Amino acid sequence: MRWMVGVMAAGVGMSMQLNAQTSAPATASVTPPPAVTAPLAVSVQKMEVENARMKVQLEDWPQLGRYRAADLALPATEPGRVVFYGDSITDAWVVNGGKFFPGKPYVNRGISGQTTPQMLVRFRQDVVDLHPETVVILAGTNDIAGNTGPSTPEMIQDNFKSMTEIAKANGIRVILASVLPVAQYPWRPEVLDTAAKVEAINAWLKDYCAQEKLTYLDYWTAMAGPDGGMKPGISKDGVHPNGAGYAIMEPLAEAALAAK
Repeated sequence: MRWMVGVMAAGVGMSMQLNAQTSAPATASVTPPPAVTAPLAVSVQKMEVENARMKVQLEDWPQLGRYRAADLALPATEPGRVVFYGDSITDAWVVNGGKFFPGKPYVNRGISGQTTPQMLVRFRQDVVDLHPETVVILAGTNDIAGNTGPSTPEMIQDNFKSMTEIAKANGIRVILASVLPVAQYPWRPEVLDTAAKVEAINAWLKDYCAQEKLTYLDYWTAMAGPDGGMKPGISKDGVHPNGAGYAIMEPLAEAALAAK
Protein backbone atom coordinates (compact mmCIF):
# COMPACT_ATOMS: atom_id res chain seq x y z
CA MET A 1 0.00 0.00 0.00
CA ARG A 2 2.81 2.42 0.85
CA TRP A 3 4.28 2.04 -2.58
CA MET A 4 0.88 2.74 -4.17
CA VAL A 5 0.47 5.86 -2.04
CA GLY A 6 3.95 6.97 -3.10
CA VAL A 7 3.16 6.41 -6.76
CA MET A 8 -0.11 8.25 -6.44
CA ALA A 9 1.59 11.16 -4.67
CA ALA A 10 4.27 11.31 -7.33
CA GLY A 11 1.56 11.25 -10.01
CA VAL A 12 -0.34 14.07 -8.35
CA GLY A 13 2.85 16.10 -8.06
CA MET A 14 3.75 15.53 -11.70
CA SER A 15 0.20 16.43 -12.77
CA MET A 16 0.30 19.64 -10.78
CA GLN A 17 3.68 20.48 -12.27
CA LEU A 18 2.43 19.85 -15.83
CA ASN A 19 -0.73 21.85 -15.20
CA ALA A 20 1.34 24.71 -13.86
CA GLN A 21 3.54 24.63 -16.96
CA THR A 22 0.67 24.47 -19.43
CA SER A 23 -1.44 27.04 -17.65
CA ALA A 24 1.34 29.66 -17.50
CA PRO A 25 0.54 32.61 -19.80
CA ALA A 26 2.56 32.57 -23.04
CA THR A 27 4.79 35.54 -23.75
CA ALA A 28 4.15 37.01 -27.26
CA SER A 29 7.26 36.94 -29.48
CA VAL A 30 7.42 39.79 -32.06
CA THR A 31 10.19 39.72 -34.64
CA PRO A 32 11.34 43.28 -35.41
CA PRO A 33 11.48 44.26 -39.10
CA PRO A 34 14.92 43.97 -40.65
CA ALA A 35 16.93 47.16 -40.51
CA VAL A 36 17.78 48.87 -43.81
CA THR A 37 21.41 48.07 -44.45
CA ALA A 38 23.83 50.67 -45.78
CA PRO A 39 24.35 48.92 -49.16
CA LEU A 40 20.57 48.77 -49.70
CA ALA A 41 20.19 52.46 -48.84
CA VAL A 42 22.94 53.35 -51.31
CA SER A 43 21.27 51.21 -53.97
CA VAL A 44 17.92 52.93 -53.44
CA GLN A 45 19.60 56.34 -53.61
CA LYS A 46 21.33 55.45 -56.88
CA MET A 47 18.03 54.25 -58.34
CA GLU A 48 16.33 57.52 -57.37
CA VAL A 49 19.14 59.53 -58.97
CA GLU A 50 18.94 57.43 -62.15
CA ASN A 51 15.15 57.81 -62.28
CA ALA A 52 15.50 61.58 -61.96
CA ARG A 53 18.11 61.64 -64.72
CA MET A 54 15.92 59.56 -67.02
CA LYS A 55 12.92 61.82 -66.32
CA VAL A 56 14.92 64.89 -67.33
CA GLN A 57 16.20 63.13 -70.45
CA LEU A 58 12.74 62.01 -71.52
CA GLU A 59 11.33 65.51 -71.07
CA ASP A 60 14.03 66.98 -73.35
CA TRP A 61 15.59 64.04 -75.17
CA PRO A 62 17.69 66.09 -77.65
CA GLN A 63 18.56 68.63 -74.87
CA LEU A 64 17.28 71.63 -76.74
CA GLY A 65 17.26 73.49 -73.45
CA ARG A 66 21.04 73.28 -73.05
CA TYR A 67 21.93 76.10 -75.46
CA ARG A 68 18.58 77.84 -76.01
CA ALA A 69 19.44 80.95 -74.00
CA ALA A 70 23.05 81.07 -75.27
CA ASP A 71 21.82 80.86 -78.87
CA LEU A 72 19.45 83.81 -78.35
CA ALA A 73 22.24 85.84 -76.74
CA LEU A 74 24.48 85.66 -79.84
CA PRO A 75 24.44 88.39 -82.46
CA ALA A 76 22.21 87.36 -85.35
CA THR A 77 25.21 87.10 -87.67
CA GLU A 78 28.99 87.40 -87.38
CA PRO A 79 31.64 87.25 -90.11
CA GLY A 80 33.59 83.99 -90.04
CA ARG A 81 31.30 82.27 -87.55
CA VAL A 82 31.92 78.53 -87.24
CA VAL A 83 29.85 76.14 -85.16
CA PHE A 84 31.72 73.16 -83.73
CA TYR A 85 28.93 70.66 -83.32
CA GLY A 86 29.26 67.39 -81.46
CA ASP A 87 29.25 65.36 -78.26
CA SER A 88 31.47 65.39 -75.14
CA ILE A 89 34.67 65.63 -77.16
CA THR A 90 33.49 69.02 -78.39
CA ASP A 91 31.63 69.94 -75.21
CA ALA A 92 34.67 69.44 -72.95
CA TRP A 93 37.21 71.04 -75.29
CA VAL A 94 38.29 73.71 -72.77
CA VAL A 95 37.48 71.80 -69.55
CA ASN A 96 39.75 68.93 -70.63
CA GLY A 97 42.66 71.21 -71.49
CA GLY A 98 42.11 72.52 -75.02
CA LYS A 99 42.34 76.15 -76.14
CA PHE A 100 39.29 76.27 -78.45
CA PHE A 101 40.60 78.90 -80.85
CA PRO A 102 40.87 82.04 -78.71
CA GLY A 103 39.91 85.24 -80.50
CA LYS A 104 38.05 83.39 -83.28
CA PRO A 105 34.29 83.69 -83.82
CA TYR A 106 33.86 79.98 -83.22
CA VAL A 107 30.90 78.65 -81.27
CA ASN A 108 30.95 75.41 -79.26
CA ARG A 109 27.70 73.44 -79.43
CA GLY A 110 28.76 70.05 -78.10
CA ILE A 111 26.68 68.09 -75.59
CA SER A 112 28.20 65.26 -73.61
CA GLY A 113 26.87 61.79 -74.35
CA GLN A 114 24.89 62.72 -77.45
CA THR A 115 24.33 60.49 -80.44
CA THR A 116 23.66 61.53 -84.05
CA PRO A 117 19.84 61.24 -83.79
CA GLN A 118 19.82 63.69 -80.88
CA MET A 119 22.14 66.01 -82.79
CA LEU A 120 19.89 65.85 -85.84
CA VAL A 121 16.86 66.98 -83.80
CA ARG A 122 18.64 70.06 -82.43
CA PHE A 123 20.53 70.86 -85.63
CA ARG A 124 18.21 73.68 -86.71
CA GLN A 125 18.24 75.44 -83.33
CA ASP A 126 21.95 75.05 -82.51
CA VAL A 127 23.41 75.36 -86.02
CA VAL A 128 21.10 76.72 -88.73
CA ASP A 129 19.55 79.47 -86.62
CA LEU A 130 23.03 80.76 -85.70
CA HIS A 131 23.75 81.48 -89.40
CA PRO A 132 27.34 80.24 -89.39
CA GLU A 133 29.50 80.18 -92.47
CA THR A 134 30.68 76.65 -91.58
CA VAL A 135 29.71 73.78 -89.32
CA VAL A 136 32.27 71.22 -88.13
CA ILE A 137 30.46 68.02 -87.18
CA LEU A 138 32.25 65.56 -84.89
CA ALA A 139 29.93 62.70 -83.93
CA GLY A 140 29.32 58.97 -84.05
CA THR A 141 31.37 57.55 -81.20
CA ASN A 142 28.38 57.48 -78.82
CA ASP A 143 26.31 55.74 -81.49
CA ILE A 144 28.90 52.96 -81.56
CA ALA A 145 28.79 52.83 -77.75
CA GLY A 146 25.00 52.53 -77.87
CA ASN A 147 24.28 55.51 -75.61
CA THR A 148 20.71 55.85 -76.90
CA GLY A 149 20.26 52.25 -77.98
CA PRO A 150 21.69 50.09 -80.75
CA SER A 151 22.58 51.85 -84.01
CA THR A 152 23.40 50.21 -87.32
CA PRO A 153 25.98 51.80 -89.63
CA GLU A 154 23.13 52.74 -91.98
CA MET A 155 21.32 54.60 -89.19
CA ILE A 156 24.44 56.61 -88.36
CA GLN A 157 25.08 57.36 -92.02
CA ASP A 158 21.50 58.56 -92.52
CA ASN A 159 21.85 61.04 -89.65
CA PHE A 160 25.09 62.43 -91.09
CA LYS A 161 23.40 62.75 -94.49
CA SER A 162 20.39 64.55 -93.01
CA MET A 163 22.51 67.07 -91.09
CA THR A 164 24.60 67.68 -94.20
CA GLU A 165 21.55 68.20 -96.41
CA ILE A 166 19.97 70.65 -93.95
CA ALA A 167 23.20 72.63 -93.72
CA LYS A 168 23.71 72.78 -97.49
CA ALA A 169 20.09 73.83 -98.02
CA ASN A 170 20.80 76.80 -95.76
CA GLY A 171 24.05 77.81 -97.42
CA ILE A 172 26.31 76.46 -94.64
CA ARG A 173 29.59 74.83 -95.52
CA VAL A 174 29.99 71.35 -94.00
CA ILE A 175 33.15 69.80 -92.57
CA LEU A 176 32.76 66.22 -91.36
CA ALA A 177 35.37 65.12 -88.82
CA SER A 178 36.53 61.57 -88.36
CA VAL A 179 35.50 59.68 -85.24
CA LEU A 180 38.42 59.72 -82.83
CA PRO A 181 40.28 56.45 -82.17
CA VAL A 182 38.80 54.17 -79.50
CA ALA A 183 39.87 50.69 -78.41
CA GLN A 184 37.23 50.29 -75.69
CA TYR A 185 34.53 52.40 -74.04
CA PRO A 186 35.03 52.51 -70.25
CA TRP A 187 31.28 52.85 -69.72
CA ARG A 188 30.39 50.17 -72.32
CA PRO A 189 33.02 47.40 -72.04
CA GLU A 190 30.57 44.96 -73.61
CA VAL A 191 30.90 46.73 -76.99
CA LEU A 192 33.28 44.60 -79.05
CA ASP A 193 35.45 45.35 -82.12
CA THR A 194 35.27 49.05 -81.28
CA ALA A 195 38.36 50.09 -83.23
CA ALA A 196 37.13 48.32 -86.36
CA LYS A 197 33.70 49.96 -86.07
CA VAL A 198 35.29 53.39 -85.75
CA GLU A 199 37.45 52.79 -88.80
CA ALA A 200 34.44 51.63 -90.82
CA ILE A 201 32.51 54.83 -90.07
CA ASN A 202 35.56 56.92 -90.91
CA ALA A 203 35.98 55.17 -94.24
CA TRP A 204 32.36 55.93 -95.06
CA LEU A 205 32.71 59.58 -93.94
CA LYS A 206 35.76 60.06 -96.14
CA ASP A 207 34.00 58.57 -99.18
CA TYR A 208 30.83 60.58 -98.52
CA CYS A 209 32.81 63.83 -98.28
CA ALA A 210 34.47 63.09 -101.63
CA GLN A 211 31.10 62.26 -103.19
CA GLU A 212 29.35 65.39 -101.85
CA LYS A 213 32.36 67.72 -102.23
CA LEU A 214 32.64 68.31 -98.48
CA THR A 215 35.80 68.72 -96.43
CA TYR A 216 36.88 65.64 -94.48
CA LEU A 217 38.72 66.48 -91.26
CA ASP A 218 40.97 63.53 -90.39
CA TYR A 219 41.76 63.54 -86.68
CA TRP A 220 42.06 59.75 -86.55
CA THR A 221 45.35 59.31 -88.45
CA ALA A 222 47.26 61.68 -86.18
CA MET A 223 45.81 60.26 -82.95
CA ALA A 224 45.53 56.48 -83.44
CA GLY A 225 47.93 53.95 -81.98
CA PRO A 226 48.72 50.49 -83.39
CA ASP A 227 45.68 48.93 -81.68
CA GLY A 228 43.28 51.48 -83.16
CA GLY A 229 42.91 53.24 -79.83
CA MET A 230 44.33 56.57 -78.72
CA LYS A 231 48.08 57.02 -78.68
CA PRO A 232 49.54 57.11 -75.14
CA GLY A 233 49.50 60.46 -73.41
CA ILE A 234 46.84 62.25 -75.46
CA SER A 235 43.66 61.05 -73.76
CA LYS A 236 42.03 61.09 -70.34
CA ASP A 237 40.35 57.68 -70.65
CA GLY A 238 41.02 56.30 -74.13
CA VAL A 239 38.03 58.21 -75.56
CA HIS A 240 38.26 61.88 -74.52
CA PRO A 241 41.34 63.92 -75.45
CA ASN A 242 43.38 65.78 -72.86
CA GLY A 243 45.29 68.99 -73.49
CA ALA A 244 47.87 67.17 -75.62
CA GLY A 245 45.10 65.57 -77.67
CA TYR A 246 43.37 68.87 -78.36
CA ALA A 247 46.75 70.37 -79.28
CA ILE A 248 46.80 67.83 -82.13
CA MET A 249 43.20 68.51 -83.13
CA GLU A 250 43.22 72.30 -83.18
CA PRO A 251 45.70 72.88 -86.06
CA LEU A 252 44.04 70.10 -88.05
CA ALA A 253 40.68 71.84 -87.63
CA GLU A 254 42.16 75.17 -88.66
CA ALA A 255 43.70 73.58 -91.77
CA ALA A 256 40.35 72.07 -92.73
CA LEU A 257 38.64 75.43 -92.27
CA ALA A 258 41.29 77.11 -94.45
CA ALA A 259 40.84 74.55 -97.25
CA LYS A 260 38.26 75.64 -99.79
